[in-house]
Amino acid sequence: MSEGRLLDLVAELFRVAQRTLVVTGAGMSADSGLPTYRGIGGLYESESTAEGVPIEEALSGDMLRRNPALSWKYIHQIESACRGARFHSGHAILAELERTRGCHTILTQNVDGFHTDAGSKNVIEIHGNLRHLACTECDYRVGVDSYAELEIPPRCPECGELVRPDVVLFGEALPRAALERLALTLESGVDLVVVIGTTAVFPYIAAPVVHALRAGVPTVELNPGDSVVSDMVDHHVRLGARRGLEEIWERLTGSRWPPASS
Repeated sequence: MSEGRLLDLVAELFRVAQRTLVVTGAGMSADSGLPTYRGIGGLYESESTAEGVPIEEALSGDMLRRNPALSWKYIHQIESACRGARFHSGHAILAELERTRGCHTILTQNVDGFHTDAGSKNVIEIHGNLRHLACTECDYRVGVDSYAELEIPPRCPECGELVRPDVVLFGEALPRAALERLALTLESGVDLVVVIGTTAVFPYIAAPVVHALRAGVPTVELNPGDSVVSDMVDHHVRLGARRGLEEIWERLTGSRWPPASS
């Protein structure tokens, strides 16, 4: 099937769907200029950090407890690499589709907050949000635009204990509330599952596709490469997140993004 015909088909699935679940990963953020975790041009191409430990160990919950300065060094490095980036047209298109076409849920692995920045309301941040900070001892919580003004590692202004980002570090459990929201979304019923820019190596990311297959629900992957779910989905559009969503938008509306102001 030609790319154009495939995009026409996928746009029609979006048009008729009433309960769409969109799953996004690093490929979504990469189109905003954020570096990938590993690989060519990635933040961590070597096996070990300067301290001689794997980056996964440096960014683990256990290391944060044992050596918060070391963990925060690399947490801060990730945030610095992301600083100044913002959501792109693909994020904005998903937000507009949610606003204009009814029930629409986003499950994202990304911790940059770009989906909510773009205007999406029904977002499950399964790995948390880098800009949300929380005290490890008391109820102190705060949202920040960047870490530029933070003392590293930061301390709670109320009790003096360590503050951490509200994200899932290596070796930590996923947030129960996010898992419950995902389970409720699937139990309530979806009629389209779209996977964008993720390798889907985590079982809970591939799970919506497996659920859809069992329920006879159509599935779409938007990804220039292959992933764990590529052989499962009904339709694989080999485009990046931003371009692919712009093409789908144009077919849905008959006009290019952004929409003309009223």
